[in-house]
Amino acid sequence: MTKKEYSIEIGGKKLSAEFNDLADQANGSVIVRYGDTAMLATAVMGDLKEGDFFPLTVDFEERFYATGRILGSRFVRREGRPSTESILTGRIVDRTIRPLFDQKTRNEVQVVVTTLAIDKEDPDVVSVIAASLALGTSDIPWNGPVSAVRIAKNGDYRINPDFAVREEPTITMDMVACGKDGMINMIEVGSKEVSEDDVNQALAKASEEIEKIQAWQKQIMTEIGKKKRAVKIAEATPGTKELFVKEIAPIFGKFIFSGKPGKESISEINKKWIELFTEKVPEGDVLMAQEIFEEAVNDLIHDEAIDNDKRPDGRSMDEIRPLFAKAGGVSSILHGSGIFYRGGTHVFSALTLGSPGDAQVIEGMIIEEKKRFMHHYNFPPFSTGETGRMGGTNRRMIGHGALAEKALTPIIPDKDKFPYTIRLVSEALASNGSTSMGSVCASTLALMDGGVPITAPVAGIASGLMMRGDAAKGKIEYKVLTDIQGPEDHHGDMDFKVAGTRKGITAVQMDVKVGGIPLKILGEAFVKAQAARFRILDLIEKEIAAPRKAISPNAPEIISMKVKPEQIGLIIGTGGKTINEIRDVTHVEDITIEDDGSVFITGKGGTAEKAREIIFNMTREYMPGEKFDGEVVRLMDFGAFVKIGPNAEGLVHVSEIAPFRVERVETYIKEGDKVPVVIKEIDEKQRINLSIKAANPTFFTKKDEVPKPRSSFPSKRY
Repeated sequence: MTKKEYSIEIGGKKLSAEFNDLADQANGSVIVRYGDTAMLATAVMGDLKEGDFFPLTVDFEERFYATGRILGSRFVRREGRPSTESILTGRIVDRTIRPLFDQKTRNEVQVVVTTLAIDKEDPDVVSVIAASLALGTSDIPWNGPVSAVRIAKNGDYRINPDFAVREEPTITMDMVACGKDGMINMIEVGSKEVSEDDVNQALAKASEEIEKIQAWQKQIMTEIGKKKRAVKIAEATPGTKELFVKEIAPIFGKFIFSGKPGKESISEINKKWIELFTEKVPEGDVLMAQEIFEEAVNDLIHDEAIDNDKRPDGRSMDEIRPLFAKAGGVSSILHGSGIFYRGGTHVFSALTLGSPGDAQVIEGMIIEEKKRFMHHYNFPPFSTGETGRMGGTNRRMIGHGALAEKALTPIIPDKDKFPYTIRLVSEALASNGSTSMGSVCASTLALMDGGVPITAPVAGIASGLMMRGDAAKGKIEYKVLTDIQGPEDHHGDMDFKVAGTRKGITAVQMDVKVGGIPLKILGEAFVKAQAARFRILDLIEKEIAAPRKAISPNAPEIISMKVKPEQIGLIIGTGGKTINEIRDVTHVEDITIEDDGSVFITGKGGTAEKAREIIFNMTREYMPGEKFDGEVVRLMDFGAFVKIGPNAEGLVHVSEIAPFRVERVETYIKEGDKVPVVIKEIDEKQRINLSIKAANPTFFTKKDEVPKPRSSFPSKRY
């Protein structure tokens, strides 16, 4: 084996890159280590492919051996379909490296990041750097390198904290930022209502660390990087551009800036152009004709926004499209629902409440938890007026669902206050720009309609950017657009999503189509996003000012209680016999018992209370002075034993039966009798002493007792 290694210290830990011949059939490969986490990244360029887009594929491959454990199900001890975590990590890599390719490239490119070892560090930051080095040292044309860093806020800003640190309750922000040349080109933030200034400061800190990694990568690429290969870029058929300029350009603007929402007018002029092209240039390349059209739309939208503050639908730069919000009203079967419109983007969200036992069990390579809050997102093809395959989920659905979940998580009530498992599903029923932020708004409405005591409503908005010039040289002109719709998203340079409450930001996600965005522009975008978010929150709070006081009658009732950990076995019983009997007798839906003795009983129609009473009586601690109506279970010469609970009985001494002398217990008491008792005392051995006369002095009246016959055997004295 031949190898060469480079290293640098980032965040107090060694970051190293090893180049060897393990995967020498790939155009580029590298093993990047950070701590004890090791990622293998490979980059391969294939043949030219027909199509109208750049065919880049990014795959993130989990390997169970990377954890040092045998994972999987009992019957399939190998990797299966990608986990949500692996899909989200792959999306981070994709969104970071994709803008740095020439989008006219039609050769297939595949980047594969494989987990060789996973320790305490999340693989996302390491994966971005590994992918960058694999591409940067390969012969694949690419405008890298690009670097990544994680920043967490815990009073100050922590660089690349491990997973355990980020789980600490004092952490208020977790950010992954990627970029190059002093600019940022990918952001993922989950936070607990932090301010815009906090996020801007974190981005500034991230940019500093990114440039250190950039300098390190550039040194490596200079030393061992391969010469970039020449890639054929398709060219338009001669006369195509001239035909477009002559026939379409004069009428082009009135279609693009028709004032209509969405892509309707653009599609209309596009159809005219393709029909004209196929008629005039029958042997021409239709895909390149389409490319010319797209470039013209892109240039016109940019120029009009930057030069004239003009947008395709006629709005001003900071104007939000018409809004609509509705809490509930879909069906009484649902536990809660919300409908949110922002222009042509329409989202319906449904809430379902379940027992703690309904929580999702996550057994990933790093994360192992029971997840009690879930947000899922669906994007059917009819939402864009198209046909397509239904069923299943894709990476986009998982990514958008995770973003909305991240935005809502900080306002979900703690389990001790609201023990329900919460599932939200957002249906993007019409799409014209940022259905993910529409899902945040609709889900907030559904939560409040369902009576979930959220700490504050959350809203989200997507901002865009039209930028012209060379940002790397600082020579740019730009305009930030609030509430981008379809054409502005497709042809713009930035999709900047920010969600939060009135108090602060809960989630940020940014994708770009350019090399990067200067920090100054991001700061301006945060200001505009906050103003838009507040306007949407005004609408939500006008529709429903606070969570409803009660949950839906169709939702289950949950009663929580606490027992001693050593009493858990008593409730469960041998082989679960006791807890199953409780379920059968009371008809509860679920009884969940946690290791600390927390018990959650889920049921409807009073069944939960019946089960609670049984468990309470099984595990209660009895105190002197408590009164009961007990059942006599055994008689003795010196008194009677009375059952006061499912697993508790005490002795009524003969002297405690009545306020007068009792010669024979059986004169007054028989087995099966119901008698009032009060706990007189509990001795050091936890034996319960009861009294009938203290509970009710007049319960017995004096009777003529028959003397007990003496034994016929004489007693002996020794």
